Amino acid sequence: MKTKKTSMRRLIALGIIAIMLTTCVSCAAGTPTQNTSAPAPQESEPEARVQAIDKDRDGNQITLPESIERIICMGPSNTEMLAALGFEDKIIATDEYSNNIPGVDPAIALFSMMAPDAEQIINMMPDVIFVTGMSMVGGDDPYKVVADVGICIVYIPSSTSIDGIKEDIQFIAAVMGVPEKGRQIVSDMENEIDRIRTIGETITDKKKVYFELAAAPFMYSFGRNTFLHEMIELIGAENIFSYRVDWFSVADEIVLGADPDVILTSVNYIEDPVGEILSRQGWGEVSAIRNNAVQYIDTDSSNRPSHNIIIALLHMAKAIYPEEY
Repeated sequence: MKTKKTSMRRLIALGIIAIMLTTCVSCAAGTPTQNTSAPAPQESEPEARVQAIDKDRDGNQITLPESIERIICMGPSNTEMLAALGFEDKIIATDEYSNNIPGVDPAIALFSMMAPDAEQIINMMPDVIFVTGMSMVGGDDPYKVVADVGICIVYIPSSTSIDGIKEDIQFIAAVMGVPEKGRQIVSDMENEIDRIRTIGETITDKKKVYFELAAAPFMYSFGRNTFLHEMIELIGAENIFSYRVDWFSVADEIVLGADPDVILTSVNYIEDPVGEILSRQGWGEVSAIRNNAVQYIDTDSSNRPSHNIIIALLHMAKAIYPEEY
């Protein structure tokens, strides 16, 4: 019998996937005044902006404060990037999914990404709020009240490509006045990607991969226009859903017909996601099941569009081609 905790985790996971399936429509954030400040000094002055940034990643006009000391960060990928840039101690509140990110004080306030407490946020007097594009699902801007009082809202839409993730990192680094740190993180990513790509390009006998984001009976996966699809191809494998785009629900018969050589799962809301797949009724003849080629991939690093996708990339590579990686 499923526990209430397990059911809740399932609902949360399905809610996140529903968000991923929705195109984020963003509204204007911050004040509409263009930042006309002169180019900033060298990076040795962390409070300085490297360049006049007058738009966020979603194209909204913003006016950045001269100094950023108090940050509210909504969206775990944004929080991970800020922590990697060395600003975890400036984060005074974050979202409920960011409570496990190393370096971030676990005692700080946690808000709902979709329905934040605007009054409490305003009372905390942040200098900047970094907001994920997921918060804009449905077309409403839950941070408009906050922006109307003059607090700078910086929207970072959830990137669906590796290049987009690298641009997010460099943008946040520029906002925080540490462009060199951003370039270093991106360079480290590119070095690992290039190393894996070099191996992947030598693989001619490509394995077919099914990557599951949500377990039966509400299975979800992805096709092109996603960073996870890019990662499978970098490794030298083939996504069984390469003919589709974005994220979508999956039917048993489609997976069975594709007969994947490897099955990966990032499901973490049931006790044994690998065992659940291996024991599915009617799946016994799937090559991945017969060869016991089913592996769990860390949920956070594979689902969050941040520099930590490199962790998932290596894990996926070893799971698909252990003899090569």
